[in-house]
Amino acid sequence: MDTKKLRQKILDLAIRGKLVPQDPNDEPASVLLERIQAEKEQLIKNGEIKRSKKSASSDTYPYENVPFEIPESWVWTTLGNIGQWQSGATPSRLCKKYYGGTIPWLKTGDLNDGYIYDIPEYITEKALAETSVKLNPVGSILIAMYGATIGKVGMLTFPATTNQACCACVDYSGIEQKYLFYFLVSHKEEFIMQGGGGAQPNISKEKIVETLIPIPPRPEQVRIVNIIENWFAIIDKIEQEQVDLTCAIKQTKSKILDIAIHGKLVPQDPNDEPAIELLRRINPSFKPCDNAHYKNLPSGWSICRLEDIVDYEQPQAYIVDSTNYSEDYTTPVLTAGKSFIIGYTNETDGIFDNLPVIIFDDFTTDSRFVDFPFKVKSSAMKILRVKKEIDIRYVGFYMIITRLVGDTHKRYWISEYSKLPIPIPPKAEQERIVQTVTDLLGKLDNIIAEL
Repeated sequence: MDTKKLRQKILDLAIRGKLVPQDPNDEPASVLLERIQAEKEQLIKNGEIKRSKKSASSDTYPYENVPFEIPESWVWTTLGNIGQWQSGATPSRLCKKYYGGTIPWLKTGDLNDGYIYDIPEYITEKALAETSVKLNPVGSILIAMYGATIGKVGMLTFPATTNQACCACVDYSGIEQKYLFYFLVSHKEEFIMQGGGGAQPNISKEKIVETLIPIPPRPEQVRIVNIIENWFAIIDKIEQEQVDLTCAIKQTKSKILDIAIHGKLVPQDPNDEPAIELLRRINPSFKPCDNAHYKNLPSGWSICRLEDIVDYEQPQAYIVDSTNYSEDYTTPVLTAGKSFIIGYTNETDGIFDNLPVIIFDDFTTDSRFVDFPFKVKSSAMKILRVKKEIDIRYVGFYMIITRLVGDTHKRYWISEYSKLPIPIPPKAEQERIVQTVTDLLGKLDNIIAEL
């Protein structure tokens, strides 16, 4: 389930008047807007705010070219008409007396698309008095105007100042703060698109105040907010259950691998050739080693060291300008770590094509089964080839589980890692284990894909 899209759909229905039914007894939003306009005029008259030159003759409605139809009791207006919007400032860093005080000073990175309960940086009364920074009251709605956080919002739970990249709104009477908040959340992608086209995305205060917003009657605003939060609470539970299930599946995978390499996943067949025989074919002088990790293994199993069944080589790092990579090329270039495939090249020299192999990362002890031709960029990676008598996929499962259960919790060089003991089942049982593990892990992966 894509819960992000579900949240957005709920918000879209909300601001279109389709989330809750309208009540004909509600006072129309047009009357509410008239009271807001009167409140605004009084504030201008009292000198508490200034009249915007742009809006001096454009505070009337209806508006043309509105984004969508709304219920009859609703009305379109602009964000500038329903609240007082102001951006912040950054007191000079050169003046140490401006910082370390008791007044919270918010940067756009502190916005969390929710309530703001904590702000890590503070300024002083001196900064408030001597710079253009402004104190915003409890309940102010904040929106990021610049950079990577553009369109991100928050609601203050205490008075706070902001930097110049953040715009704050103190809404007029009759506007439910959370309705405005959820409208801004729903409109985030629109703000991002408006801010595109430059090295530093910027929506500006002017663009914000000119944004059209559909206003329901005040009682309906409250009903909408309540329904949104009821739905979001359910989605929160779904998301937590998804996290819990994903964690449980990860643990289940680990357990499956663990019991597999202890001989407890598939039944033994007394007709299978004992593992000691195939290990002696690999090395006639082989002698089984003993290890406390693998007691009570089934009859027919044996224990050797990884180096007894695996050869490894240190590849030369492939150096290439990343601009030479192209999705149109066919040979992937591999590196250590999570990135793994960092690009594709058309060069033909130095390709590893004696497959399959296991890639081992000296830095993380991460290992991956690779069955396609590749080049290597990182010298931290080792190429492991498993003896023909041993199923490479079984060895791959062993290397995964030793990392998961902590046998390789520290950094291992391959020369040290290869000394680890590995339990070896008969060849036929290796194949049964691989098939069973593959089937089980595939089913678990399908569950995760459906979440």
